[in-house]
Amino acid sequence: MNTIDELVREHLPLVGYNVNEMLHRVPPSVSRDELASAGALALVLAARAYDPSTNVPFARYASLRIKGALIDELRSMDWASRGARRRGRELEAAVEQLRGVLGRTPTREETAHAMGVDVAAVDAARADAERRVLSLDLPDSTVADTVRDESAGPEDALLAAERVHWLRAAVAELPERLRTVVVGLYLEDRSVAEVAADLGVTQSRVSQLRTEALALMRDGLNAAFEPGLVPAAERPQGVAARRRQGYFAAVAARAALAPAVHVDGRLDTVPTQREPLGQHADLVG
Repeated sequence: MNTIDELVREHLPLVGYNVNEMLHRVPPSVSRDELASAGALALVLAARAYDPSTNVPFARYASLRIKGALIDELRSMDWASRGARRRGRELEAAVEQLRGVLGRTPTREETAHAMGVDVAAVDAARADAERRVLSLDLPDSTVADTVRDESAGPEDALLAAERVHWLRAAVAELPERLRTVVVGLYLEDRSVAEVAADLGVTQSRVSQLRTEALALMRDGLNAAFEPGLVPAAERPQGVAARRRQGYFAAVAARAALAPAVHVDGRLDTVPTQREPLGQHADLVG
């Protein structure tokens, strides 16, 4: 078994790779060194937290942790909180509305009255807005590069798409009966009665299978993203525990096989029959 230091040294290129990918999607003012430091720390933490018994390849697990750390670092570089941006938009809207009614720029008092706040709140919102404008005028930076959109950025979309990609693998690797329930109820919008009729079971049994499938998928995704959230098996060497580990490994293998995920987060059609990849035994009798 590799030690923590060996894992870090062996997979250090993952940090540079992920930093380079991220730098293509952010303004040039973003510091490469700060991203690299955040990525390296995430790699070390991933090596410390890694549990080989999950059968998830360390490179895959570490990449997810590094991407998450880089996104968090980018968010920390944005001084303006969501509240500050919201107050700035409200101030701008109130001023524009009053300007149209009054035919002139409103006073601080008039703006405060229209917004239902005191003058101090208006002054604070204006100070935030002015501070943000100054940040747009930094050397070697342009407004187009640094204005932040409230919609999901490329980094957020990339992480979301990665999770959707793993979700698709988790569905595809479910045992047949569980997969039939999940696909029927959630992807084909069928009723519990229809799925029960297809399986030849009662509706209450379909509900039980749905609960079992969702719990298994949750643990399968957590095994890749947050291994610490996967509950410990009562009998680690038992048949049920081995089957669960087999499912986790099959999900990781399927997710690793596919090329890059869609950046827009689209979910490909999940097959109603498992493609010939998963080799683990069915978990449902």
